[in-house]
Order: sequence, then structure tokens, then C-alpha cells
Amino acid sequence: MQTNPTHPTHTSLVAVGDSFTEGMSDLLPDGSYRGWADLLAARMAARTPGFRYANLAVRGKLIGQIVDEQVDVAAAMNPDVITLVGGLNDTLRPKCDMARVKGLLTEAVERLAPACGQLVLMRSPGRQGPVLERFRPRMEELFACVDELAQRHGAVVVDLYGAPSLADPRMWDVDRLHLTAEGHRRVAEAVWQTLGYVPEDTEWRAPMAATLPPGWVTRRVADARFAKQHLLPWIGRRLTGRSSGDGRPAKRPELLPYEGPAA
Repeated sequence: MQTNPTHPTHTSLVAVGDSFTEGMSDLLPDGSYRGWADLLAARMAARTPGFRYANLAVRGKLIGQIVDEQVDVAAAMNPDVITLVGGLNDTLRPKCDMARVKGLLTEAVERLAPACGQLVLMRSPGRQGPVLERFRPRMEELFACVDELAQRHGAVVVDLYGAPSLADPRMWDVDRLHLTAEGHRRVAEAVWQTLGYVPEDTEWRAPMAATLPPGWVTRRVADARFAKQHLLPWIGRRLTGRSSGDGRPAKRPELLPYEGPAA
């Protein structure tokens, strides 16, 4: 993980991406999602009066949609920090043109890097299991592109993919696609440290304490619930060309002073 040697003071943050950046599945009592970007913004706002924050992320977005709908908006805001996470939804599609995905990611970085003080990219986390193994080659090809773009454009990279803690299935919600509240907290800590702030949790990468695995019956019940509530609807959306983000606005479309959840 790359870090800056100074103790920065940032006055604004714009987050760009999909459901990971929107904050699913860090659910709040009112039914909205919090997530790592909100947690990060809250920490930064606590240090800097008048700190401003926008979150343009929308669940289900592919990298082409992120480029078309979010990148120019974020660039026009000229914030101190922009975070960009995208392309992983593309890699999970049965048919994925990785050359196109990497080209679009390159376009996004080329437009965002000059428009902010610091661009933050990520190697997204991956949940241990058969899904990760199936798509691992595509993910690692995407992450190699992220590393190369960061070096070329002066961005920093948060390596969540290499963190043992975030591979643990217990860090993932029942949909097996989104992190729990604890997972989001650790991502916020990772970005915080990468930006050069004093660590608040030096062990965010450390694996969780071992526990007895659930029994066979418990696992089969969980598998059946997952298939009914999450997998089959996801397949249905793919077959009909729909997305979970269709018609949804950006989470926080304007760059405004932020008072959010405590870190």
C-alpha cells in the first residue's frame, strides 16, 4: 500500500463508482446505505471545517456507464481527492471484453487525474470461494491495469485485494457481493492511511479470529436462501438487460459541506 509521508488536510472528496462505493450492504436504520466513502468523508470532515463531499456512485454501473455519467461531473468539481473504483461489474459478466474495459478505465483516469489534487484507485477486494476463482484472471488483469495507470498518472492505489481480512467470507453480506459494515470500516481505514493520515487501526489487514465453520445443513440453507434472494434475481437482470441501478440517482450528487456518520 502506498502512503504519503505528510499529514495532509483535504478540503473536498468526490467518490466515483458502483455499489461498492455507494456503500452496499452497510445498511443504516433508515434503510439507506453508509459505506466506506461516507466513513472516510466523516473522518476528513472532522479534521477540516467546511469539508465538502459528493458521492456519484450508483449500484450496478459498468465502467462505460461510470465514464459516461460520472467522470465529467466529478472532474468539473475539481476536488482535492477523487476516488475511482470501477470495472469489476464488467469482469463478472459472462461476456467481457477486457480490452474495452481497460480502455475505458484508462479514459476515466486520464480525465480525472488532472482534475483533482490526488486520484485514488483500488484493487478491489475478493471474497474467498468459487466465484473468485472463476473470475480471478480477469480481476488480476484489471488490477494490473490499475497499477500501471496509477504509476503513469500519479495516482495512489489501495490494495484491498491483497488484504487477508477482506477475503474472509465473514466480511461479506449474505448476497456474497458486498461487504458488511465491518468490511466497509476497514476499507475506509485503508484509504485513510493511503492518503497519508495517521492510522487509527494498524491491523485492518489482519485476518479475523478463527471460528468453527457452520455445519453442512446451515451452509445448504444459506446457499438456498442466497440463490433465491440474490442469485436468481441477478441472473434475471442479466438476461433482460436490466441493472439494479436503473433509474437511481447518484447517492450524493452535489459537492456540499458534510456532516455524516462518525468513523
